[in-house]
Amino acid sequence: MTRLAALLVSLLLCIGLLPQAHALPDVDDNTAPQDALTDEPRTDEPDEPAAPAPVPDADVIAAAPDAPILNAQAALLVSPDADMVLYEKNADARRYPASTTKIMTALLTLEHVADLSETVTASAADFELLSPDSSSAGIKEGETISVLDLLYGLMLPSGNEAAYMLARHVGGTYADFVDMMNIRAAELGCTGTHFSNPCGLHADDHYTTARDLYKIAYQAMQDDTFRNIVDTVQHKMPATALQEERKIYTTNQLIFSSYQPWAYAYCKGIKTGNTSQAGNCFVGYAEYGDAKLYSVVLGCDDHSADYPNIPASFTDTRALFQWGFREFTSKTLARQGDTLAYTKVALSTATDQLVLTAKSDLVSLLPKDLPVEALEAVPNIPDSVDAPIQAGERIGSISYSYDGIHYGTVELVALSSVELSRVLYYADKLSHFFQSTVFKIVLAVLAVFVVLYILFGLVFGGIRRRRKRQAMRDRYRNTNYQRRRRR
Repeated sequence: MTRLAALLVSLLLCIGLLPQAHALPDVDDNTAPQDALTDEPRTDEPDEPAAPAPVPDADVIAAAPDAPILNAQAALLVSPDADMVLYEKNADARRYPASTTKIMTALLTLEHVADLSETVTASAADFELLSPDSSSAGIKEGETISVLDLLYGLMLPSGNEAAYMLARHVGGTYADFVDMMNIRAAELGCTGTHFSNPCGLHADDHYTTARDLYKIAYQAMQDDTFRNIVDTVQHKMPATALQEERKIYTTNQLIFSSYQPWAYAYCKGIKTGNTSQAGNCFVGYAEYGDAKLYSVVLGCDDHSADYPNIPASFTDTRALFQWGFREFTSKTLARQGDTLAYTKVALSTATDQLVLTAKSDLVSLLPKDLPVEALEAVPNIPDSVDAPIQAGERIGSISYSYDGIHYGTVELVALSSVELSRVLYYADKLSHFFQSTVFKIVLAVLAVFVVLYILFGLVFGGIRRRRKRQAMRDRYRNTNYQRRRRR
C-alpha cells in the first residue's frame, strides 16, 4: 500500500511539471546556451548574428555562372572585341552619371581641337556654377592653361572648372557645347542620355544609362591621347603666372596605388563620378593578355563591404573584371579561309554551287566550360547568287550564339570567281521580261486594244452592212432603175 501511494505521488508530480516545461520561452538556435552542448563556458555577451547571404539580383543577365553580386544599382560588362555583353544589371535604366559625364567632354575636345597646345584662360564664369566642395583641378581665375593640361585636370582630379573652360573653348558658349554633347551622344547610338552641363553636376534633366556610357567611353578610348590620360596616376601641371608647377592625381583608386589591397593591376582607366543623387559611379577598362573588358557601375554606396574607406564602385568594378577574365576565355569560332557554307549559283555554266569561306578570324570570349562545337551557327546567306562573282566578294554572314546569347558574327566571302554565261544571261533577262509587270501591262493594253478593235468591227461593220442592204433596197425601188433582162 505504501509503494502504491508513493507511485501515485510521483505520477502526480510528473503531470504537474509537464505544463511548466512547455511554458519555457522559445529560443533561436543561435542563442542557445553553449554550455548545454559543449564544455565551453558561457559568456555574458550574446554571439553576433551571422550576416545574411547575398541574394542574386533578379535583374542581372550574366553569360557565365558565378557572376558577382554587386552593390551597384546599374552595371554593365562588355567584351569589345566580340561586341558581347557579359554582364548587365539595369543597363538601360536612366541614372545620374555624375563626373563620368566628363568622358563626353574630353571626347568632344579631342575631336574638335587639332592643336592640344592651344591655351585657355580661366574666366570668372567658369567658376560661377561650382560649389565650394566641388571637385577641382586647382585652377585659378585668370590662369592660362593648355588644352592638353586641361584634359589632365578634367580626367584625373575631375576638375569641374576644367570642364567649363574646355566647353567654352570648344563650343563658344556652354549652351552650344551642351548641344554638341547631346548631338554626339545621339550619333553614338545613345538612346537614354541627355546632358545639361559639361561636368556632371546634378540636374534633373542630366542623365544617361550604363549602356550609353559604354558607347561613349568606347569611342573615347579610340583616341591615343585619351587612353594615355585616363591611365595616368599623376600629372605635372606646368608653372603659370599665378602658380608654381604642381602635381595632380587621379581619383581612380584601382590604379592610384598598386600596394593597396583594393588595387587592380590590369585596370587602364577610365573615370570616376560621385554626387549624393548619383551615388558612386565608375567607368572602367581593363586588359588581360589579349582580352579587353569595359565596365560601368552606377549608384554605388560610399563604402564597400571589405574596405570602409573605399567606395563600392571600385570593388564592384574589380569583381566584374576578375569574374570576366576568370570565367571567360578567348576562343576561335572561325578561321580565315575556313569553308563554312554553300549557296546556289545562277547564270553560269561553270558551276551551280558557290563555296563560302570566313573573311577573317573570329575570336570571341566564351564561358570557359562552353565548347565551340556547342554554339549554334545561324547563316544569313541568299538562296542563290547570280554570276558573275568575284573571289573574296561578300555574300553573307554566320552568327554564333548559345542559349540566346550572341557570341559573334563572321562575314562570308566567295572562295573563287564564277564567270557569267551570256546565253543564260539573256535567256534570264527575256524570262524576267515576260514575267515582269511592264510586260504584263503591255500585254493587258494590247488585249484591250484587240477587244476594242473586235467590238469596233462588230458594231461599225454591222452598221455598214445594214446601210449597204438599205442602199440596195432603195436602188430596186427607184423607178428609173433599168432592170437587167434575162436572156
